[in-house]
Amino acid sequence: MKNFEAFELCPLDGRYHNIKDILAPYFSEYAYFKYRVFVEVKWLEYLIKEKLVSNSFYQDREKCLQMIEEIHLSFNLESYQKIKEYEKITNHDVKAVEYFLDNILENQGLTSITSFVHFSLTSEDVNNIAYALILKDFFNECYFPKLKDFLNYLNKLIKNNRDIAFLAHTHGQPATPTTVGKEFKVYYYRLNEELKKLKKIAIKAKLNGATGNYNALRVAYPNLDCVSFSKKFVESLNLTFNPLTTQIENHDYIVTILDFIRHVNNIILDLNLDMWLYISKNYFTLEVIKNEVGSSTMPHKVNPINFENSEANLEIANGLLVTLSNKLPRSRMQRDLSDSATLRNLGMSFGYSIKGIQETLKGLKKVRVNKKFITAELSLEWEVLAEAIQTVLRKYGQVDAYDTLKKLTRGKKVTKEILQKFIKNLDISDEDKNNLLNLTPLNYIGLANKL
Repeated sequence: MKNFEAFELCPLDGRYHNIKDILAPYFSEYAYFKYRVFVEVKWLEYLIKEKLVSNSFYQDREKCLQMIEEIHLSFNLESYQKIKEYEKITNHDVKAVEYFLDNILENQGLTSITSFVHFSLTSEDVNNIAYALILKDFFNECYFPKLKDFLNYLNKLIKNNRDIAFLAHTHGQPATPTTVGKEFKVYYYRLNEELKKLKKIAIKAKLNGATGNYNALRVAYPNLDCVSFSKKFVESLNLTFNPLTTQIENHDYIVTILDFIRHVNNIILDLNLDMWLYISKNYFTLEVIKNEVGSSTMPHKVNPINFENSEANLEIANGLLVTLSNKLPRSRMQRDLSDSATLRNLGMSFGYSIKGIQETLKGLKKVRVNKKFITAELSLEWEVLAEAIQTVLRKYGQVDAYDTLKKLTRGKKVTKEILQKFIKNLDISDEDKNNLLNLTPLNYIGLANKL
């Protein structure tokens, strides 16, 4: 065991530390400061490029821009530690970033432009843009690819099992047959639809000052079209401009994302529950891995632990997602700090979500369809054909068709001989009679293998 696992309070930092490694580039404290430095640097560059900073403040414009750009490109752990030292003094994280940048510019001989660092901004101008960029990068670089990998494996299961029929269950009781491939396809379709919707969500950002009115920028540059100026900057970062806010970006788009993630989690939870039940019914068997133990006392056990682990982690994720979704749209008047503390838990909610996806995928890779068992079981369930027979009788106008088949089959074990004797005595066309006589529980699958 690594030492850092022994004393961590959160499983994402300890037992599931691989998740921390995946999410740290986006949701760690280090990453948050790195993104904020990036925003401040890009804003300063923008002011220079748009000539709000007079060329009298520097001798070589291109060299000046290159030196400023290097600040965020060279950001490292030492940079982070310097900012944290400033924060100890200021007790304000964004002001600490400003002082950090001032110090670097002074050391580079650019003291004259330090007054334009954080120019006309409020902290939330920087923070909301940083979070927008974090979310954009996280989804494009991490979440979407992982969900796509999950879908790709589901697709493999669909293709490999499209024609394997098995007994469906409604209310936990035997029902009209389906196929393994089609049931996996249901989950593929649901998840893929949510993925497409997630990708369409506009990630928004605002840059409009202390109470959202461009007050300071307007006074400094009375003739500037402040809204268009800010919009151009936000869009240069490939974000969607939010034109009307208080001091804080209202987080409505984040709430939409959180609700979609929660729904994705619920779909995977649904799959976990089904897989657990199918394994318990012996429809799927689990790969036996040498040296693994299923019970401290029962040597025979091979348990569906990945699906159970995923279930737990997705439930925790959803609890966090609901809390975040409920809290983030609410703020007292023009600003309070509660959203800031809330947003710092985005990483945890996404971390448990990704852990859930990983565990379900791991579980799916361990299961094997028990074709022999499900075929043998289904071949004995002739009563499931009652639906087909009564439907054909309805076509001929037999008003008591349902009750007739109910009397013949409900709560009874029906054999092939009983059903075929019943079918042979029906007053229907030879074609329909032959179709019914050729039906078996194994081939009564409708369009399942095509769907």
